[in-house]
Amino acid sequence: MDELQLKREKENQEAERRRRRRDELNDKTREWVDKRDELNAQVRALVEEATGHRIKRDELNAQVRVAKEERDTWNKKVNELLEVVNEAKRKRLPRGAIPVSRLRRDLKALEFKQMTSVLTVEKERALVDEMARIQAELKKLEKSLEDNEEIRKLNDELHAARDKAEAAHKQVSELAEQAQAEHDQMTALYEKSDETRRMADQAQEEFIKTKMLADEEHRKHIEHIRQVHDYDKIIHGLWVKNRVAAGEPVEAMDAKKEAEAIFERFKKGEKLSTEDLMTLQKSGYL
Repeated sequence: MDELQLKREKENQEAERRRRRRDELNDKTREWVDKRDELNAQVRALVEEATGHRIKRDELNAQVRVAKEERDTWNKKVNELLEVVNEAKRKRLPRGAIPVSRLRRDLKALEFKQMTSVLTVEKERALVDEMARIQAELKKLEKSLEDNEEIRKLNDELHAARDKAEAAHKQVSELAEQAQAEHDQMTALYEKSDETRRMADQAQEEFIKTKMLADEEHRKHIEHIRQVHDYDKIIHGLWVKNRVAAGEPVEAMDAKKEAEAIFERFKKGEKLSTEDLMTLQKSGYL
């Protein structure tokens, strides 16, 4: 009987140890669930924010396309007007005069020669005189052309078109920068959401592993509890057999067994009914 009681106690202690370990693992499981849910909520928030930047980027890119079309339209207009102005200037040049474009080209060539060549004093002076002559002639021609009403109107129209083209180009640059900024923020948020999603997946894996361990501890706890119950049955059978051999009535044994169970509940702090107290009194516990 003592050996059986000892084995029963060991099984009961092992069952209790498994229960505590199961409860610890279940607590850990809930922690991993909370962590996983928190990370998944962060992923949803990051993706939602990134989507907002993507939508804004697409809107800005659409505006960039419109601004580019406007810029290209005005650039085409500038080129067309430039041809018209140049043609008008050529038609209104004095007979035998060198075209303005030719004079400007010659002047640039002389300026380049002056900066890159080693010249004698005489050649340097001659080069400077030639440059001055071309500049004077160019200025005279430009003055005569500027006085022409038709050319003046064409120039005004050309300047206005250039202003429009420059304004459109500036708008393209500004909108493109804004679109790129939205794209960069979107990319950073998507990268952060991917990293957070990986962390959530890891938390899910830990939850599964911990849940499996908790389930295994619960299974072992149940096994040990069953062993305790089996020992209880054996011990009770031996106890009854010994009492019968000693001549004790079965009814008295059952009453004593019931009283022992009630008394164990009482020691654990459970509230007892009036009937339970009367049973304890009859059995001599009170």
